[in-house]
Amino acid sequence: MNFEVLDPGLAEYAPAMHSALDPVLDAHLNPSLLQNVELDPEGVALEALPVQESVHIMEGVYSELHSVVAEVGVPVSVSHFDLHEEMLWVGSHGGHATSFFGPALERYSSFQVNGSDDIRQIQSLENGILFLTKNNLKYMARGGLIIFDYLLDESEDMHSLLLTDSSTLLVGGLQNHILEIDLNTVQETQKYAVETPGVTIMRQTNRFFFCGHTSGRVSLRDLRTFKVEHEFDAFSGSLSDFDVHGNLLATCGFSSRLTGLACDRFLKVYDLRMMRAITPLQVHVDPAFLRFIPTYTSRLAIISQSGQCQFCEPTGLANPADIFHVNPVGPLLMTFDVSASKQALAFGDSEGCVHLWTDSPEPSFNPYSRETEFALPCLVDSLPPLDWSQDLLPLSLIPVPLTTDTLLSDWPAANSAPAPRRAPPVDAEILRTMKKVGFIGYAPNPRTRLRNQIPYRLKESDSEFDSFSQVTESPIGREEEPHRHMVSKKYRKVTIKYSKLGLEDFDFKHYNKTLFAGLEPHIPNAYCNCMIQVLYFLEPVRCLIQNHLCQKEFCLACELGFLFHMLDLSRGDPCQGSNFLRAFRTIPEASALGLILADSDEASGKGNLARLIQRWNRFILTQLHQDLQELEVPQAYRGAGGSSFCSSGDSVIGQLFSCEMENCSLCRCGSETVRASSTLLFTLSYPEDKTGKNCDFAQVLKRSICLEQNTQAWCDNCEKYQPTIQTRNICHLPDILVINCEVNSLKEADFWRMQAEVAFKIAIKKHGGEISKNKEFALADWKELGSPEGMLMCPSIEELKNVWLPFSIQMKMTKNKGLDVCNWTDGDEMQWGPARAEEEHGVYVYDLMATVVHILDSRTGGSLVAHIKVGETYHQRKEGVTHQQWYLFNDFLIEPIDKHEAVQFDMNWKVPAILYYIKRNLNSKYNLNIKNPIEASVLLAEASLARKQRKTHTTFIPLMLNEMPQVGDLVGLDAEFVTLNEEEAELRSDGTKSTIKPSQMSVARITCVRGQGPNEGVPFIDDYISTQEQVVDYLTQYSGIKPGDLDAKISSKHLTTLKSTYLKLRFLIDIGVKFVGHGLQKDFRVINLMVPKDQVLDTVYLFHMPRKRMISLRFLAWYFLDLKIQGETHDSIEDARTALQLYRKYLELSKNGTEPESFHKVLKGLYEKGRKMDWKVPEPEGQTSPKNAAVFSSVLAL
Repeated sequence: MNFEVLDPGLAEYAPAMHSALDPVLDAHLNPSLLQNVELDPEGVALEALPVQESVHIMEGVYSELHSVVAEVGVPVSVSHFDLHEEMLWVGSHGGHATSFFGPALERYSSFQVNGSDDIRQIQSLENGILFLTKNNLKYMARGGLIIFDYLLDESEDMHSLLLTDSSTLLVGGLQNHILEIDLNTVQETQKYAVETPGVTIMRQTNRFFFCGHTSGRVSLRDLRTFKVEHEFDAFSGSLSDFDVHGNLLATCGFSSRLTGLACDRFLKVYDLRMMRAITPLQVHVDPAFLRFIPTYTSRLAIISQSGQCQFCEPTGLANPADIFHVNPVGPLLMTFDVSASKQALAFGDSEGCVHLWTDSPEPSFNPYSRETEFALPCLVDSLPPLDWSQDLLPLSLIPVPLTTDTLLSDWPAANSAPAPRRAPPVDAEILRTMKKVGFIGYAPNPRTRLRNQIPYRLKESDSEFDSFSQVTESPIGREEEPHRHMVSKKYRKVTIKYSKLGLEDFDFKHYNKTLFAGLEPHIPNAYCNCMIQVLYFLEPVRCLIQNHLCQKEFCLACELGFLFHMLDLSRGDPCQGSNFLRAFRTIPEASALGLILADSDEASGKGNLARLIQRWNRFILTQLHQDLQELEVPQAYRGAGGSSFCSSGDSVIGQLFSCEMENCSLCRCGSETVRASSTLLFTLSYPEDKTGKNCDFAQVLKRSICLEQNTQAWCDNCEKYQPTIQTRNICHLPDILVINCEVNSLKEADFWRMQAEVAFKIAIKKHGGEISKNKEFALADWKELGSPEGMLMCPSIEELKNVWLPFSIQMKMTKNKGLDVCNWTDGDEMQWGPARAEEEHGVYVYDLMATVVHILDSRTGGSLVAHIKVGETYHQRKEGVTHQQWYLFNDFLIEPIDKHEAVQFDMNWKVPAILYYIKRNLNSKYNLNIKNPIEASVLLAEASLARKQRKTHTTFIPLMLNEMPQVGDLVGLDAEFVTLNEEEAELRSDGTKSTIKPSQMSVARITCVRGQGPNEGVPFIDDYISTQEQVVDYLTQYSGIKPGDLDAKISSKHLTTLKSTYLKLRFLIDIGVKFVGHGLQKDFRVINLMVPKDQVLDTVYLFHMPRKRMISLRFLAWYFLDLKIQGETHDSIEDARTALQLYRKYLELSKNGTEPESFHKVLKGLYEKGRKMDWKVPEPEGQTSPKNAAVFSSVLAL
């Protein structure tokens, strides 16, 4: 190559920013490169060499267009084509970065990135360039300004980075992990362990992450979890480079030979569809770099370090005629890159020279590049004239020389007065958490602003400081937490305050004065409480679910039916969905959809609750449809994530929620494809119009149901993917219309806010009012609006604000499968006929039944609440009245609200997520009778899950048919538990302990003993409960449960599922037996059972005096029965039978409850004895246990 003709104006070499790093001319540099170059005494000015104008570039064939020197004698370490602008970036081994503009390679910017380490990878972003060195990640603007500088650990040796999305970056190197960095917060978010260390190359497709290792291996990893899905052992020595295109993976590298590593001339090619190697590709150069250049075919460019380049097909044969030479200045090529447009190739060599090869005379690096911003020319020499009459003219255009004289703007002190800025108020959070010691206050730094930074405020906004006047300056009266003033108190996240008695002294009635049951929020994944309430108050769904019972261990429909039964029985006491959520956590589809939250994410509010509950809404409807379908059609569609079903008529859920549709795809060739499907819910699709015109909710709903969109789809007629118009037509309307609002960004929130403002203006004009510009209304105006002369019924201003959602909508199916939707009010006549003939005309009115909203509260991480219109049947059962009322359900807080509150959405803190509309007179179409599906056969003998259980280990005798319990029969009950999650508590500064979150318990053993008859005291249930969740503490000292007792592989106990034992207890409750035990309230709570109070005989309360301590079963047995129980461990059979004997003793002492005064004297003696003994049972000389009683002989004889 002739360097005499290179352009001297394209590669200036200026003095380095650091003199120690100033590169010197290499003695081995090609001397022809320096011809006609004058040396500047201040530095070496290297004038580069343009290509002669006569150089001819043949279209479609790559040939050299330009060469330019980045840094003399300093090897190029990396090159990168900018993905946003027409620029080429080059990094050197000296840590210097240089950029060149356009195919002429005009120098754009040059700056030092690192003082000692080489630049190993460059990645262009929209606002700047990422540079990776050994242990440093630097983000710089294209002009050289630093945006951020992220220092990694000194022990790190990074080699590769991969941009997974616009704000997430993966960084890998020679260590055994890969870091995930969030570019928005500049923080490390994940650290993924790598089994094979040394990740030097990373690529990404829509299926996998590809990691190339120094050991010669390529691993394919899951995009979501980063777990290894497949591995290829490409080379025995090391990996040099690889690339992925379509279904092909091509690699080059080194193989181990007797003399060491040798470059392998076989490219290993893998088919990603079958995950196996195909025929290796033999090439005629020593491959060091390779890239797919898919223009007309999927051809490969293979580059050797000596400058040879060969093109070939990955599945064909390499032709020696396809080789060309790059002719590097130095002995080796160090880097290679391909532009996004595939029109340009860039090579960097070991002498600091960059070569640009193109396939056209005027190439472009990107298909769509934005304009590059150049530095403005200096305006000092040619100053424009300034017009003093223009107020907006920047006076900074006038250059002002440095002077020590007094400036005109320095007013004398006599003519001016200092006006310091008003000090900003103290942060409300600091005042709330402040603790005073003497006259000094201490508070943790809330870190809401930077240190020593005060925002500049204009005089017009000084009034904003007045909003802080509500913050008290003393600790008195801080309970209301002023930072929450925007969120109404009843909408704030409610928490349970635990004491040393747990929940027993927590006043739930303060939060719920109705007879409806709330749900407790402390259980993992209890974010769905609001949706459980919505489903419960749908009468057909409630009856359908409670009539369902199947044999599956983890059936969501069964568990939801059990939970609905508890909500039915409750008289205002809160319930908990622990068993339902336990089954929910075992569903693999729920985990795959990301519905299972970690405890830390749920507590901190990291998850997007609005998106989460909308996905949960789709999942639960699909899962219930599937569970109910399986009873009749075992081969029903099993995909829980989709929205289409095999046949929606196979389950009542399908009849209630399913909407049959026809999806039409029209290709531009005229070919039309129609396929039928059905969906259980719809997602709102908002218009793009931003003009602020009125847009009814009905219009948006119609647009969302009858969706029309342009997309790429396969056309059988054209036999390729073509732009198609896809439309959706409705064939059948559902009885319950479920809508996901999808308000997931500011764009949708602004649309709701804008439409609410337009609706507010229309409502004011409709009621006879005029809107002033400042949106303030005089009191006299509102008095006139509310007067009898104006309107008979006029809503208040608060009822009209933030309302866009209608309470009712009217829908009509047209003859051509079209759909008409309009907002409808009770005062209007139906547009298509009277209400009585609605079904005859295909006209239906849907009434709003529930809205689920996302409460935005930065202090608590947000929460989900529901507004539900509770129907007449529920009020009739609970309160004996027949009316409808809207209620707010916020976990265990339940409060009646005005109906307008259910449709008012202040988008600053209250965002709609889910809407439920139900068809009028819905209940009349369905059978609302509930038949208890649990039969007496559940109490009969059943096989154990344990493989090693033998008859010698049987501890109970199942009930015979003639022993079936009757109403009022006594059953002794006791349960033992294990711990799944430890208690979370904190120690206050005064030494007291505060429980943040109680321990999560799981029932491990349930025992029921006969309470009467010849076999009184003999157990008929003694079930050990198998669990799939990890147990952190077996509590062996208190439960008697040992590791292995709950494992079906090694247990010798009678092991069953929780559902099996739960059905037995539910049958006993439904039949009306009375349970006798000690501390049954906790037992039933952990088992997740709601038992009527008249069916519980708890010896804790029978032998208890008001305002005195509770007495243990062990002490009561010693004092009244002369029995010494619970020696080393607890035994549920022993405890249940002892509680039965204590109840008999209670009846004896109180004369069946007829002599309370004499029994009161007995209790006084009990408490006096207990205080003397310090409530401790004396050490036994020869322990007597109820197990040795004669009544238990029948069990021992089994």
